[in-house]
Amino acid sequence: MAASTIAIEVTDLRKSFGDQRVLDGIGLRVQAGTVFALLGPNGAGKTTLINILSTLVHPDAGTASVAGHDVVRDPEGVKGAISLTGQSAAVDEVLTGEENLRMMARLSGYNAPDARARAAELIERFDLADAARKRVKTYSGGMRRRLDLAISLVATPPVIFLDEPTTGLDTRSRQTLWNMILGLAAQGITIFLTTQYLEEADQLADRIAVIDGGVVVAEGTAAELKARIGGEVVELRDAADEIVRELPTDGTVHGLREAIDRLDAAGVPGSSVSIRKPSLDDVFLALTDRTSLSDHASRTDSELEVIR
Repeated sequence: MAASTIAIEVTDLRKSFGDQRVLDGIGLRVQAGTVFALLGPNGAGKTTLINILSTLVHPDAGTASVAGHDVVRDPEGVKGAISLTGQSAAVDEVLTGEENLRMMARLSGYNAPDARARAAELIERFDLADAARKRVKTYSGGMRRRLDLAISLVATPPVIFLDEPTTGLDTRSRQTLWNMILGLAAQGITIFLTTQYLEEADQLADRIAVIDGGVVVAEGTAAELKARIGGEVVELRDAADEIVRELPTDGTVHGLREAIDRLDAAGVPGSSVSIRKPSLDDVFLALTDRTSLSDHASRTDSELEVIR
């Protein structure tokens, strides 16, 4: 696909469950061959949006298309163009990794020899050779997620939806999966992911949308979103070097001095201050007015104020 191709387009999408409005006019456009991250607190509508885009749920109003196929009028076209990887590994634990891949390849229309070849290719690509003939029930969490992603690529769809793909993985496994996701995007595959790790969106996404209360409250690159916060963030740390409080500033000398004075007034024994650039944590907190997804620190409403 050309770089300018729109892989996913959503216009004024709405969805309610009973009296609860989950999506309230969502609008998004995702370029083909890019990684697009969707952030939001629990209940913001992230999974509902993915379920609509993957044809699992019908919208109440608005339109959405994936790879040029309308999710309501052409659901089969959408299904043929996507792969959906949920929060838990969708694999058969009794089978080996190789058997899982061969089975999925046969279900995708490959004949037996081609299914074996495709399974071998994906085993190599996702570094599963040592475990390929072991039962999946013996796999670590990272190996399961790699196998799950490999299964989702059996038919090499142009669009992949990843719903919190690295939840529960250790740091090394998470980094390995990040590299694989970036590799897929480099091949022209569009990746639409939700994540609870703000660092993940920062590292992977070409563009990020933050949703809250069923609406998009901000969208842009990580740098653009961070720029909305303003200048540096001043951190107050206790004697054990744990963050006690953080205050964003506008980056001026006056703003930094005032923030430091306010933190000093907190009277934390053995405390020290440090200055850092804004993170997506700060963006998320400021935009949604609630605790950050990764819960790095406990903050109060007064800490949302930018010191000027």
